[in-house]
Amino acid sequence: MPEQTTISLEMSYPNTVASLASDLAALGIQPGMTLLVHSSLSALGWVAGGPVAVVYALEQALGPQGTLVMPTHTTSLTEPSRWANPPVPEAWWETIRRETPAYDPALTPTRKMGAIVECFRGQPGTLRSQHPHVSFAARGPFAARIVAQHRLEAGLGEGSPLARVYELGGHVLLLGVGHGNNTSLHLAEYRANFAGKTFESQGAPIFVDGVRQWAIFDDLNWNDEDFDQIGADFAADTGLECTGRIGIGTGRLMPQPELVDYAVLWMERRRLAPGKDG
Repeated sequence: MPEQTTISLEMSYPNTVASLASDLAALGIQPGMTLLVHSSLSALGWVAGGPVAVVYALEQALGPQGTLVMPTHTTSLTEPSRWANPPVPEAWWETIRRETPAYDPALTPTRKMGAIVECFRGQPGTLRSQHPHVSFAARGPFAARIVAQHRLEAGLGEGSPLARVYELGGHVLLLGVGHGNNTSLHLAEYRANFAGKTFESQGAPIFVDGVRQWAIFDDLNWNDEDFDQIGADFAADTGLECTGRIGIGTGRLMPQPELVDYAVLWMERRRLAPGKDG
């Protein structure tokens, strides 16, 4: 049997494209939506066809006028002096900066994003943004608009696909994962004014006019430690998060602009400078 996930005692039949598409529609996913998906294949239970079936189910639920978006991040291309899981010897840092192949949207694999994302990334017709750390992939009528002009210094901010999803009135689907994976809350970090907000120097191998170079740029020092609490408060305070079963896992569907706007106000009220008590 192919490696995928342990067959759960909760399952009386395997998940299929049809059953997953039905679950997604019951959750509230409608044809024509712009949908940003964060996912875990194993959380859904055994799927006939694995990640391919999940991608097909999402596309079936969205229909040909819908646009599917997923994060395709590549943390293996970040500044090596910041690596901790695992770290590498300091003596290696300069070699890594000099020799690591430049980010290539068509070739560079994702890291720790899951099988569904990696499958979607390689699907014909899927477009991918140019950011070497926090790229996104998209497929559908708005794909080109979403992935275009992804700015180095605003990886998850105004110059990112997250902001384009916001402009399009898109939705977020947490498919078997929690708000700790919800990158749209990072967009709120850029927009919110709160104490302790800092930026840090980043590095990445990229192509500039066809020539590989190690680019250095500043970006926000992201912090997702309170994302689960923000998500829980958003669901409780607004009633805008729809929750339901997808396979044997949990799906959480919410409108992205309302989520981001809520999170901006939450952060401005609740985030304090380091060392202060709330």
